[in-house]
Amino acid sequence: MFHPMAFTVVAALLGAMILSVTFIPAAVSVLIGHKVSEKENRLMILAKRCYQPMLNFAMLNKQLVLIVTIVAVILSGLLATRMGSEFVPSLNEGDIALHALRVPGTSLSQAVKMQTELERTIKQFPEVDRIFAKMGTAEIATDPMPPNVADNFVMIKPQSEWPNPSRSKADLIDAMRQAVTKVPGNNYEFTQPIQMRFNELISGVRSDVAVKVFGDDMDTMNNTADKISNVLAKIPGATDVKVEQTTGLPILTIKIDREKTARYGVSVGDVQDTIAIAMGGQAAGVLFQGDRRFDIVVRLPEKLRSDMEALKRLPIRLPDDQANDRFRSNYLQLVTLSTLEPVVAPI
Repeated sequence: MFHPMAFTVVAALLGAMILSVTFIPAAVSVLIGHKVSEKENRLMILAKRCYQPMLNFAMLNKQLVLIVTIVAVILSGLLATRMGSEFVPSLNEGDIALHALRVPGTSLSQAVKMQTELERTIKQFPEVDRIFAKMGTAEIATDPMPPNVADNFVMIKPQSEWPNPSRSKADLIDAMRQAVTKVPGNNYEFTQPIQMRFNELISGVRSDVAVKVFGDDMDTMNNTADKISNVLAKIPGATDVKVEQTTGLPILTIKIDREKTARYGVSVGDVQDTIAIAMGGQAAGVLFQGDRRFDIVVRLPEKLRSDMEALKRLPIRLPDDQANDRFRSNYLQLVTLSTLEPVVAPI
């Protein structure tokens, strides 16, 4: 990432070195001529007055100076072993990128409402010029995002137009962080646009530092992630320490009673197909509009799909022989053959 900048610096230093031994002496000789007088300015005289006593002391106490130097080098080496092994300078891009992560499974309409409230909160800051974000399916398949994730790009006005031009960008970000945390239903992470994209390309996450937990048990992984987050939050200088939200989505569990289905002569597959069609839908035909084709999907309306009592009354068709011999109706309710357990996972 820094190869072009490093090459530019090395080329500039190399060119300056060549000019300093070729063109510069010739230019000085031509432009200045013989009118050259060497004398010390006041700054150098003052520097020598401070430097001369220290030099004399060092020359008279060589062993002491050598011991102090060795001890300082050893202590510096020990301190270097406790420092981080990787460092990349954070360049100020000017604008701010705000990554908002919502509860998994949030619908697009609800995400738009939450996004509108978030943008209204950010626009209250007079330093902000504009803010925009995109949700849903991306135009480029290399960056797919669900509706519960939104990358907000906050365009900042020139600092000269701020009400307080002496205010630092870090102070502004802290104020925004305190304001957006009051907007419910979101987790936030402040970064910069280019920095966020590079982090995502390098490690797959938008943060500068990320800890990935792998396993098969979601509860164990969530508990481990919370413990790691608590440890990282205690490190001085750590900000925006959070665990990626993987829970909080209401779940409906339908447990089919196989003994009852066998007693009534109903296939478990038929029950599953009925539930799948009612909740997810099934293509029942094709609609043609010119050269375009659209599937006609049959499913329950949203009002009934979110109504627990309506789902319990979902009709399950009986076999013809069972319906004629034992029952007056050709259908049974879903609650007769299964148990519905709504579960709201903790956020």
